[in-house]
Amino acid sequence: MSDEFDDETQLGSIGRTPRIPGHPEVPQPFLSQTGQQPAQPAIPAPTPVSFATTAEPPVAAPVSTAATAPSQGLPPAHPDDDMEGTLLSTRGTLPLTTPPAAIQMTPAPSQGQPTGIVPTPNQQSPHTPMTPQAPLTPQTSHATQSMVSPSRPAQSVRPAQPAQPRQEWHGQQGQAAQSHAPSSLLPAPSADIAEFHSMFSKLVDNVSHVVVGKETPIRQCAAAMVVGGHILLEDNPGTGKTQLARGLANSIDMPFKRIQFTPDLLPSDVVGVTYYDQKTGEFEYREGPIFASIVLADEINRASPKTQSALLEVMEEQNVTVDGVTHPVPQPFMVIATQNPIEQLGTYKLPEAQMDRFLIKTTVGYPSHDVSVDILRQINVTDRAATVHPVLSGEDVLRMRGISEHVRLDDSILEYIVRLVEATRHNERIRVGPSMRGALALTRCARVWAAADNRGYVVPDDVKHLAVAVLAHRITLTAESTFAGSTPEQLIGQILEDVPAPTLGTSA
Repeated sequence: MSDEFDDETQLGSIGRTPRIPGHPEVPQPFLSQTGQQPAQPAIPAPTPVSFATTAEPPVAAPVSTAATAPSQGLPPAHPDDDMEGTLLSTRGTLPLTTPPAAIQMTPAPSQGQPTGIVPTPNQQSPHTPMTPQAPLTPQTSHATQSMVSPSRPAQSVRPAQPAQPRQEWHGQQGQAAQSHAPSSLLPAPSADIAEFHSMFSKLVDNVSHVVVGKETPIRQCAAAMVVGGHILLEDNPGTGKTQLARGLANSIDMPFKRIQFTPDLLPSDVVGVTYYDQKTGEFEYREGPIFASIVLADEINRASPKTQSALLEVMEEQNVTVDGVTHPVPQPFMVIATQNPIEQLGTYKLPEAQMDRFLIKTTVGYPSHDVSVDILRQINVTDRAATVHPVLSGEDVLRMRGISEHVRLDDSILEYIVRLVEATRHNERIRVGPSMRGALALTRCARVWAAADNRGYVVPDDVKHLAVAVLAHRITLTAESTFAGSTPEQLIGQILEDVPAPTLGTSA
């Protein structure tokens, strides 16, 4: 196939042939090898002009944007307003409609600059004399011929646009990288830690008016509430378990409901039921008391294991499924359960799967001598939990949770937590040790405990204060240990003494 056909094919991919004013649009024929165009009755033949340069260098003439005006006989600019199809042919002759003097000759390019590109203002001043270019000869490379259309009329070469300054994005890239970094690598600002400490202290002080002299269990319950976990309070009757749960619930302005667990309680009494409405002729779902932000499950171990199992899904997945339909519970959501020791009459042992879903398990204990005297002085106050008012909102709890996620955790602290959990799995007196859920719970609680002490980083003492409350109820002792009178709390305390605590900044 001939080169002329290749030229015309590439021209069609660049743009259509401009139309000459005053003449009907007629398809352009191919040129012969001599560069001459067949005569057309409707279009006069243009005057061929040679591009051979003289000995004297051409004078640089400013590029005129009016060269494409219809008064000078040039065709209009390309409708796409681009530079494609405007290259000048180097094949001996080129049809022109303007005198050769109007054509600007491009100076010889500098090293690395391609031919035919007008220097930008920052490269060459228009008033600087230009160096003469080497004589243009009809012999050109095949690549140049394939890019030039012999049948396209000449247009003035517009100067290239100045190069745009390069934009630097180092700062924004750094911010973007920081925003996508893990939360443990971004320390919380001191102002946020101070705000967390203030709100946490306000919550603990408010609950302390209900249960006097029990700061440690109150702080543990408040930490579990911030994390979003569930609390199990186990102690003898009359020690203030229900008062502590109600005081904590009344201190936060969120929906609160109470479920009194009894032996005849059914699962539908907890999660709700689907019933048939005779008026509408449709089945409707009636929500149970579990649909609240804070749910008090009082005397939870007095219900049957079947009823207790109804809480497994909602405590883990924050959803309730009834008749194949899943219903989400309000957020934030937590369950505060109370129970008597299993030695008490009329109680059932909680399933291991449900025990593992409680973030912490703590006891209230009997008050000290001085506290007991102080309680007797206020004998007229029968319901202490009803005397407290909300000091935080649900948004405040979520705010505190977000701040705690940015508390710094050193790798040595993480390794220390893992070694504690692994020590329970390799202890000959423990049959079943905590799972990874226990390790995650201890890590989250340690962050909250550190922020509550007005610190933006976790220390080993934070882990030690919470290890018993977080891990003790997740282990199962062997029969020999149970017969020997050992308790999970005693074994966790012994493990804390055996496993050495790390030093911050070093990998233990």
